Formats: sequence, structure tokens, C-alpha cells
Amino acid sequence: MLKRITGSFQIAAVYVGTVIGAGFATGREIVEFFTRFGFIGFIAILLSGYLFITLGTKIMLKSHEINAQSFEHFNEYLFGKVFSKFMNFVMMVMLIGVSAVMLSGAGAVFEEQLLLPKQLGIGITIALGFLTMMVGIKGLFAVNTFVVPIMIIFNLLLMVFSVKNSLFLESFLTIPHSDDGWKSVIAPFSYVAFNLAMAQAVLVPVASEVKDVQTIKYGGYLGGIFLTLILISSHFTLVMIPNVTQYEIPMAVVMKSFVSGIYVIYIIIIYGEIFTSVIGGVFGLEKQLTNYWKFSSVTTFSGIFLVIYSLSFFEYSKLLSYLYPLFGYMSLLFLILLWMKRDK
Repeated sequence: MLKRITGSFQIAAVYVGTVIGAGFATGREIVEFFTRFGFIGFIAILLSGYLFITLGTKIMLKSHEINAQSFEHFNEYLFGKVFSKFMNFVMMVMLIGVSAVMLSGAGAVFEEQLLLPKQLGIGITIALGFLTMMVGIKGLFAVNTFVVPIMIIFNLLLMVFSVKNSLFLESFLTIPHSDDGWKSVIAPFSYVAFNLAMAQAVLVPVASEVKDVQTIKYGGYLGGIFLTLILISSHFTLVMIPNVTQYEIPMAVVMKSFVSGIYVIYIIIIYGEIFTSVIGGVFGLEKQLTNYWKFSSVTTFSGIFLVIYSLSFFEYSKLLSYLYPLFGYMSLLFLILLWMKRDK
């Protein structure tokens, strides 16, 4: 029983750590998809939470059922042999793009919050990522199991400070004008589709390594619930910031205003979450690329880091604003087909 509980928490931590990347941890992604729409954004978050709980778990259970070793195998199950080849290529491009956003986000943390060179942050992230990847899936579990619980605690702490503010209710219920307000309707679906399409690179191989179906099921549900809690708590916090769309790392702005005493610790936690997503993306890419060539893991990891490093020179917030919604729309078919697959 204890082994099942521990295993469920580890799976939940990897699930949360994979989804919470640079955009999620910094708050930039939540602003882009939800907070800028005010109260409507909160309704969209609740729907997103339901989809994370049910469909995230379904990815892992289906992967275990068909014994999928990589997202290529899982896509073949969803899309069929012919169309899956095109989708695998799209997924690889998306994984590379998202990993580059993560790396750029790590640099943005160093530059905007620590007043250090962006390239220093990127260099440290690559070096640490390389070391973690050499350990393999145990390294992935270890980093996420450590970082994710601390991230949840800090987010809930920020939410308490926000809710206690006398202006909270007014800010929370506001529905600001937006020229692209129609996007708030599709946001929950494109947001979850994009995140799950990306997360399958890690969730599929993880599910194939776990033998107990109940452990996978509880881990998926728990991970989805944690994601919903973090989304809600982050939104409650971000609605308090005037002109929230102007900031690269809005969560840090709130932390500086409300709880400045532990601000530096929170920056380290944000960096830790960005790091978990970098290594999650690189881990998924390496698993995929080993199907196409027989180079060593060191060579493959080196090649991946070189490619995402070259893309990380673009500005973080611009990369996220353009790529994430685009990838979200591209992933909608993945979400629909996953939902249509019957459960055993």
C-alpha cells in the first residue's frame, strides 16, 4: 500500500513538473491564456482542470495498456500508421520549440530578477540538464519530487496573501475588454491540448515503466488536481497586478510586493520548475530520436541542447506569446482523438 502511495506521488510530481514549465511557473502562460480575460479566465481554468485530471490520466493508462515506449508509438495508436508520421514530426518541432522557450525563460529569470547575464542562466541550465539526463529517468523523478511540492506550497502562500487584500474580490470579478476575447472560449481546450501533447513525451515512457495500473491512475488524478490548484492559486494572485501583460515574470512581481522576505527563494523555485520542464522536453526528444539513429545518449543530448540553445536567443515573452497559442491550436486534434478513445 505504501509503495502504491509513494509511486502515485512520484507520477503526480512528474506530471505536474512536466506541465509547469517556464510559462506556467513564471505566470506568463497563465496570463496569456486566462488571467487577461478576468473572471471568464477563471471559468476557463476550472474546465482546464477537469481536462487535466481526466485526459492526463487517460494518456498514461492507455500507454500502459498498449505498452507504448515513446510518444511515437502512442501517436500511432491515436492517429494510425500513416498520419502518425506527420504528427510525430509536428510533435518533435513543438518539443524543440517549447524546450527553447524554457531555456530562454531560464535566461530571463537571471536577467530580469537576478540582474545577471541571460547567457549565464542558459549556460548553467544546460550544464545541470546534461548531468540530470545522464542519470536517466531516476534523475527526472528525483528533481520533480523535490521541486513540485515546494512550488505548490509557495503558490498557495501567495494566494492567501492575495485573497486577504481588500481589492481582491473587485479584481477577481472584473472582465476587462479584450480585442481577442473570443480566445477565452477556446483557451481551456487549446491550453490543455498543447500541454498534454507536450507532456506525453514524458508521461508515455514513465507509464510504461510503472507496472501497477492503480498507481498510474491515482498518480494521474493527483497530478491533475495539483495542476488545477496551482492554476487557480496563480490566477488569484495574478489578477491583483495592474497591467499584468507587461511583465516577463509576473509571479515574481507579486512575490516582491507581498512577501519580499522570501522573494529570492521563490525565484529559485521558479527556476527549478523551468529546469524540470527543460529536462522533461530533452528526455522526451532523446527517447524519440533513438528510434531514428544509434548514436550514444551523450551525442544525442549534446545535439538537442545545441539546437534549443540556438533558438533561445529570441526574447522569452515573444517566443511564448507566438508559439504557445499556435501549438495549442495544432494540438486540438490530439485532444479530440484522445477523448474519443474508449476506456477498457
